[in-house]
Amino acid sequence: MTNDFISNKKQLFDLWALIYDWLFPTVFYQAIHKRLLEYVDLPVRSNVLDLGCGTGQLLERLASQFNDLQGIGLDLSTEMLRVARRNNRHHPRLIYIEGKANSLPFADGQFDAIFNTFSFLHYLEPQQVFGEVARVLSPGGRFYLVDLTTRNSSEPQFIPVIVGGIRLYSSTSREHLGSCAGLLCLGHHYLIGSVLLTIFTKKQPETSRKTQN
Repeated sequence: MTNDFISNKKQLFDLWALIYDWLFPTVFYQAIHKRLLEYVDLPVRSNVLDLGCGTGQLLERLASQFNDLQGIGLDLSTEMLRVARRNNRHHPRLIYIEGKANSLPFADGQFDAIFNTFSFLHYLEPQQVFGEVARVLSPGGRFYLVDLTTRNSSEPQFIPVIVGGIRLYSSTSREHLGSCAGLLCLGHHYLIGSVLLTIFTKKQPETSRKTQN
């Protein structure tokens, strides 16, 4: 079932690719990204991952604001990546590759920060995705999750609006998913309407904290 689900989602986004930025206007993403960037804290020469990068709008903005940033955009859709590569103004600092969120092709602790905007609601295996995010995030690194939310629910709200449907998570359910993966929630921030940013961090190893003390 998982393979069929992923295949169907891939076909959907491949079809959407050429009109995606028209369906979801740039002005909307500009507003969301502008608010998100108010909360972003990156180390010098940071290495970041945009998980479910789509046409690459967020990475382009991050690279413009942080001149020493290196970034990888990963997406399931071949056609979305084709658009992202065509619009890439920051090559070779930014590269785009195809892959699955539940099986990331990266080394443990590779990234200082991971971003996921309007993609998490499509995932069939959210706990597996959180586990992979925690694995490739460096200790002390941050995970910025931006998506539509639902209120006061411990279970995701399923909405059958497109192929495979979407799933909305409350702040409480996000915290639970993060905690199970070893990520600490630093806070929630509403960006616009029901678009919620949740910031997580990967805990420092006990030995590192003792050394610092």
